[in-house]
Amino acid sequence: MTIIKSIAGIRGTIGGKPQENLTPIDAVKYAASYGRLLKTKFSNKLITVVIGRDARISGHMIQNLVQNTLIAMGINCIDLVLSTTPPVEVAVKKENAHGGIVITASHNPINWNALKFLNEEGEYLSSKDGEELLLIANKNDFNFSEVQDLGSISKNSSYMDYHIDQVLKLNYVNQKAIKESNFSIVVDGVNSTGGIIVPKLLDRLGIRHTPLYCEPNGNFPHNPEPSEESITDLSKSVISNKADLGIVVDPDVDRLAFIDENGKMFGEDYTLVSCADYVLSKNPGNTVSNLSSTQALKKITEKYGQNHIESAVGEVNVVEVMKKNNAVIGGEGNGGVIVPDIHYGRDAIVGIAIFLSLLAERKLKVSELKKTYPYYYISKKRVELSSNLDIDKIINNLIDKYKDETLNKVDGVKIYFNNSWVHLRKSNTEPIIRVYAEAESKESADKLAERFISELRSFN
Repeated sequence: MTIIKSIAGIRGTIGGKPQENLTPIDAVKYAASYGRLLKTKFSNKLITVVIGRDARISGHMIQNLVQNTLIAMGINCIDLVLSTTPPVEVAVKKENAHGGIVITASHNPINWNALKFLNEEGEYLSSKDGEELLLIANKNDFNFSEVQDLGSISKNSSYMDYHIDQVLKLNYVNQKAIKESNFSIVVDGVNSTGGIIVPKLLDRLGIRHTPLYCEPNGNFPHNPEPSEESITDLSKSVISNKADLGIVVDPDVDRLAFIDENGKMFGEDYTLVSCADYVLSKNPGNTVSNLSSTQALKKITEKYGQNHIESAVGEVNVVEVMKKNNAVIGGEGNGGVIVPDIHYGRDAIVGIAIFLSLLAERKLKVSELKKTYPYYYISKKRVELSSNLDIDKIINNLIDKYKDETLNKVDGVKIYFNNSWVHLRKSNTEPIIRVYAEAESKESADKLAERFISELRSFN
C-alpha cells in the first residue's frame, strides 16, 4: 500500500515498510516536516501545537511519536488526549496556537491512521503550505533542538466539553424545544471518541439515549464510514428500542448520518440539506457544497432567496468558497456540516444540535421531514483505467463532446442536464476516475453513471 500524501495530511496503513505504509519512521518524518514548516513560518517565536487523536488502536503510538518529534524540535504541545477533530480545531484558536495535528484516519478502516495538519486558524493547510510540507519531507532537511531548548507537553482534556458549550450557545439551537420533545435516540459511536462526545451532548440537552458501540477502544464493529451498508445494527436497535431516531458518526466525529424511526437511512447528503434548511430559516444567507453533493441544497437555498455556490471536492476547498461568499452554512454530501459561527470545519456535534432543533420545532418524525425535501439519488461509481493513460486528456475529450451543455470545470468536469448531473474527477492517488451521477430515481442515476462509464472506457 502506498502512503497517501495530500494537503489535508498523510495517511496509510499501520505496519510494513517505510514510504509504503504509515510506519514510525514516516510518522516522525512528516511530524518533523510540519514542525519545520511552522518554525519557518513563525520564526523567532516559541511555537505551540495542539494535538488530539481518535480512539484507534494505533493512535496512542502515533501520537507519542509525533509529540516527541515536535518536542525534539523545541515545539510545545498541548495534548487533548482522546478527542474528536472539531475540538482540536477549536482549541487551536482558543489557545492561540500556531497549528494543530489530528491523529485520525477519519472513516478509513481500523488498520489505517493519519496525521491531519491544521494551520493557526484551526483549519486544514492551504495548498501552498501543504506542498511546502511535502517538499521539506522530500529533502529530509531537519534541525533538532539542543537539550536546553526542548519543547514540553501539557495535557488538557476539557475541549470536548468546551466545544459542546460553544455549540449550545448558538442562538438558533433551541434547547428548550429539544428537551420538551422527549426524544429517544440510539447512538452508534463506532467504538471511538464519538461514543464520548455525542452522549455528552445529548445529556446536556436532556435527551434519553441508548449507547451502541460507544466504548472508545478502537475496535470498530463495522465499516466506520457512516453509510447504508454500515447501519444494520443501529437500524435494528432503533426499531427494538422504539426510538425516534438513530445517530451515527465516523471515528473522529466530523461526519454525521441519521436513521429514521423505521430504521431507514435519512441520507448523508440530506444531513447538510436539513441543517441548512434550519439555519437559513433563522439566518438567511448563501450556502456552499462541493460538486459531488446533492442539488437538493440548491433548491432549499433558493427557497429562501439565497445563492448556492459549488466548490471543488475537499473540505479546504469548501471553506475557501464559503469565506469568499460569506456563506452561513456549507459542507459536503458525506454528512459533513460546516457552520462558521462555530468554526470552519466539518462538525457532527453542531449538526446534531441543529437537526434536533429542526425536528423539535417542526414537530415532525424523521421520515416525515425527509418527505418535505426534493428527492434525488446519487449513484457513486469508479472506473479503473490503465496506468499509462492520460486521464486529463480523457476528461478533456468529454468536455469537448459535451461543450453545448452547462459545464463546471473547477474539479474534473460536472455536466448538468435537466434535473440531473454527472461529475467526473480523477483520483489523486490511483489511476481511476470517480463517477458520481444524480437524478430523481436510483434507476435513472445508475443509468446515467453507467452511460458515462461506458464513454470513459471507450478511451481505454
